[in-house]
Amino acid sequence: MDPRVKSAKRLLSLGVRAVLGVLLLLLGIAGFFAFAAGFADYPVVAPTPTAKPWIRGAYHVHTTRSDGHGTPAKVAAAAKAAGLDFVVLTDHNDFKPPIATWMDGVLLIPGVELSTSAGHLAAFGMQRPLQDMKPWGPPEQSVAAVEAAGGTAVLAHPVQTKNPWKDEATAHQVPGFELYSADTFFRQALHSPLSRLLPALGASLVNPVHGVMLLVAPEPEPTARFLELARERPRLALCAHDAHGLPAYETVFSALDLEFPPELLPGPLSRDAREAEAQVTQALASTQALCVFRALGAPDGFALEGYDAKSREAPVGAVLTVRLPEHDPGTLEVRVWGEGRLSPDGQHVELTGPGAVQVEVWAHAPGRFFGHEWRPWLVPSPVRVVPRPPGI
Repeated sequence: MDPRVKSAKRLLSLGVRAVLGVLLLLLGIAGFFAFAAGFADYPVVAPTPTAKPWIRGAYHVHTTRSDGHGTPAKVAAAAKAAGLDFVVLTDHNDFKPPIATWMDGVLLIPGVELSTSAGHLAAFGMQRPLQDMKPWGPPEQSVAAVEAAGGTAVLAHPVQTKNPWKDEATAHQVPGFELYSADTFFRQALHSPLSRLLPALGASLVNPVHGVMLLVAPEPEPTARFLELARERPRLALCAHDAHGLPAYETVFSALDLEFPPELLPGPLSRDAREAEAQVTQALASTQALCVFRALGAPDGFALEGYDAKSREAPVGAVLTVRLPEHDPGTLEVRVWGEGRLSPDGQHVELTGPGAVQVEVWAHAPGRFFGHEWRPWLVPSPVRVVPRPPGI
């Protein structure tokens, strides 16, 4: 045999063995994380049996009307299994979505994710059809169209590396901002395949919700950008599922949702789909909705107090109070970004200067191995901090 052919075969054999060795190693590591996932204990905060129920739902969900893997009926079934009351569907450039409807006990609300030359813009609550829209048009055209239709516009995954929002002028106009995004968590994990992606994939083999929660990690850049925009006027912070059916809709819905406290929207929703749509979209746009990483527990008993609820503003020097649900010591902590300082008791926030303050509750959640890691649990919209009135 020609020595060169023999050498080439040897190299090929070594290459195949190396690839198989790496795959076996990765499977072994994934198996370890799968084993550890069997011991992950949820929820971190036990439910309160006597608490009034909160209206719960999913926002930013794709179906087979665009690039989602499930029909609206499949999405509704998944939402029902996860205990949700509503789903806001936001298929790409779906300029004529179907009207709101009850399906399998879940309210399906029409929305849209618009592709513009500056990035993606999600929108919901339109009272009239969007006019003169074309995909990948100028961002100001989409923002104006949503406003003219009576809807609420939201910057979709605005700092994501794949599709960030690139137009500064319209960024200051749009009232909503996706502060946390399940799809962004996944894309960020792709940049850390060994420390984030592989543990999540391994855990998903045994505990899919734990697998999704392992993707959740602090993202300082969205928070910093959001607080910069929130200095000008009150802003709406939303957590987006950006669900396409992979991971499964039910898994993502069980890990994360948007909830309305009973004093904002007492249940049950109207059985008239159009009336129920108005109830949900008005509450969603009110800045009083709460993002909840639901796998960690229900928000029963949570409240953020000390600001004007109508304007979502408070003056410099005011003190916000964080009411925490009943919990075991060491399982929860309040975290503060922006113009606020957390008091030693861990439940009061002094407003230190004009701008905006973001207050979140984090939970000591099951980690990648057998320990625990801090993860966001309850995420309200920010409070705008205004100068103290003269003479005070």
